[in-house]
Amino acid sequence: MQVIHAIENWQGIRSNIEPIKSIGFVPTMGNLHLGHASLLAKARAENDISVLSIFVNPTQFNNKADFEKYPKTLEEDLQIAKECGVDYVLVFEKDALYPDDYQYQVHETNISTLLEGKFRPGHFTGVLTIVLKLLMLVKATRAYFGEKDFQQLVLVQGMVRAFFMDVKIIACPTIRLESGLAFSSRNNRLTKDEFNKAETFAKLLASKAPLANIIDALEQAGISVEYLEKWQDRLLAAVTVGEIRLIDNISDI
Repeated sequence: MQVIHAIENWQGIRSNIEPIKSIGFVPTMGNLHLGHASLLAKARAENDISVLSIFVNPTQFNNKADFEKYPKTLEEDLQIAKECGVDYVLVFEKDALYPDDYQYQVHETNISTLLEGKFRPGHFTGVLTIVLKLLMLVKATRAYFGEKDFQQLVLVQGMVRAFFMDVKIIACPTIRLESGLAFSSRNNRLTKDEFNKAETFAKLLASKAPLANIIDALEQAGISVEYLEKWQDRLLAAVTVGEIRLIDNISDI
């Protein structure tokens, strides 16, 4: 496994990879868990070469405190990557990825205004901009995204279509605990009581009860609801448990 910190070094390596070789790419913000590991396993199984990126992207945080609190666990992440058999790990700095100082942006004008976009203005512009940059750098055959961030997945798929990008976006199922709670880097910041509430959130989301009943039950459990909406055959939700914001979705078919 090679860990690469300079974009120029990666570009040199990438130019020497035979065109016949397929590349599977998993972009992450680090603090890896079993959900990420499942993406890496799929990327490795379906391609000749697997590439992981670790970059906590500041442009997708509309809350500076949230960015500063985001767990940075590079040593542990590299160990997980090694155990998953990753070939290349890209660990680039902000100044390298944003030589334009974020003057050039990818701004979607429809889906990005819904759901998460209502409550996190500018979030998806930051996401799409960094994903575009990384896809251009990696030149992957396939890129792997979890369905847990369903709206993000739909937007990335749309961007790839809109710009005729030669990469296949692979949607991967959400990995959950036995309780139904989705793996998330934010789970690590929950207290024991908050973790129990987060599990209650997952169970209620999967209950198929009327939306008003789910909202009432969440609020009675001390969980603040930002949104709970049906969209594209999914039931999507964002809630706050303590100070931690959690999102999830399930199939509504």
